[in-house]
Order: sequence, then C-alpha cells, then structure tokens
Amino acid sequence: MNPLVEQTQAAPEHADATGPELRAAPDSRAALRESPVAIRIRDVSQTYHDGHSSLKALDRVSLEVRRGEFVCLLGASGCGKSTLLNLIVGLYHVSSGTIDVGGRQVGLVFQDPALFPWLTVRKNVEMGMRFRGVGAAERRSRSLELLRLVHLDAFAERRPHELSGGMRQRVAIARALAQEADVLLMDEPFGALDAMTRDVLHDELEAIWSRTAVTVLFVTHNVREAVRLGDRVVLLSSRPGRVVAEFPIGIPRPRGVDSVPVAQAAAEITDRLRQEVRRHGR
Repeated sequence: MNPLVEQTQAAPEHADATGPELRAAPDSRAALRESPVAIRIRDVSQTYHDGHSSLKALDRVSLEVRRGEFVCLLGASGCGKSTLLNLIVGLYHVSSGTIDVGGRQVGLVFQDPALFPWLTVRKNVEMGMRFRGVGAAERRSRSLELLRLVHLDAFAERRPHELSGGMRQRVAIARALAQEADVLLMDEPFGALDAMTRDVLHDELEAIWSRTAVTVLFVTHNVREAVRLGDRVVLLSSRPGRVVAEFPIGIPRPRGVDSVPVAQAAAEITDRLRQEVRRHGR
C-alpha cells in the first residue's frame, strides 16, 4: 500500500455510513476536518423511464464534501458521475434520497465550454450577472476581475473563436465563478484538451481553488488527473453507480502529474477500478 494514498472501502449497503475521516495533505487547510459540509448526499438513487423501460443510473449513493475540499469522482463510463452532478445542480429531480448544498450557490462547468460565439469573452462571463440584475458597471468590474484570475483579462474583448480550447475552458470557469459560486461542479472539463494544455490548466485550477476557497466536485475518467488534483478520490461502481471506495490523497501540494508519488497512487487506484469493471463484466 502506498503510504501517500489510503483506501477506505465504502460502508455496507445497509450500514449507517457517515463517511470516512479524511487524512488531509500536510499543507492543506488546517481546519478541513472541522469545516461545515458543503454537499451532503444521502441514499440517492436515480432511475430514468422512457415509457417502455427503465434504467437505474445511481443506487443509494451517499457522500459528503466538506467546504473548501477538492473531491474527484472517478468511475467507468456510464456509472452515473455526470448524472450525480446534474442532480446536485438541480437539472433533474431526484428519484429517491436527498441532496443538500445548504443554500450555497452552485456553478457547473461542462467539457464543452458552451460559450456564446457572438458575445465577447467579457460579456460571456457577465451573462449570469445580467440575469441577476447586476448593474453594468459592477458587471464589467467583476468580469474583468475574474478574467484576471484566469489570466485572460487581455482577451476580454475577443470573441470565443479567437481563443484556444484551453482559453475557452478558462472563460467557462470564470463564468461559473461569476455566479458567486460557493460550490463548483466540473464535468470532465479538460477531457478534450491535449496533455500539455491540461497540465497547465491543472496548475491554474489549483491556484484558483486555493485563492477562492471554493468547494470543487470534479468528474474525470483520468486517474492521474484525479490524484493530481484531489484531496480525495471517490470511486463509483459500474451502472448503477454506487460509492465503492474512497482514497484520501496525502501527497503534498503542488503535485506533478508525472511525479512518482502521483504515479504510484494512480496505479493503486487503477487496480481497484479494474477490479470493479471486471466484477461487472465491462
């Protein structure tokens, strides 16, 4: 067992699970254990019906994410990771169980930045503020502040087609933060990017997370990405998705995606993921 990653098996299905105690990285926030819970998911199941058949995507998922924590959600394709994010943000109604974000504002970043091509970068970031009735001067000030945060203030008046894929994704992150998000849900936001751009954005996302203290729940298929970014990696089973294991990551930050500790931890989690995929015959 790698001393920098410690596996916690999920509680039995009918146990009263309150979640494992975290072992935070040595340089993480000192009060992480005592922080209030930002996301509380209890016994959530989700079934889709089309009139002729039904598909169970999630089965009694329970998970807590503490305020200011960075949690990565990992699992095989179709295990319900994206479904869970959509339920948290309120895009779907929960079939059974409860999800509580304590009244916090939740922002969602997709794999596709989905920017409005006819608007400038700044106005894309301002869009949510316009819907909330924020005045023009305040919108401009706040959008430029957020674009500085993601190192794009020099591109504020450009159109999305003038930016690279990585730059467009940074605009999407700024737009989500413009919603005054306390919780940031990220659905494979770097999955379509090349390895070098993804590595740069890992550094920038970690810097944003550190400066804003936003809570992040990050969906990925990339095990090294999960270990590189997360305080904790949560593994879901194949469909229907269940929490089958959690891996608190004790590797000090900053971490390199190709560093030996990250590679060792990723190999250990990959072995557990393979076991889960094989168990379900996928």
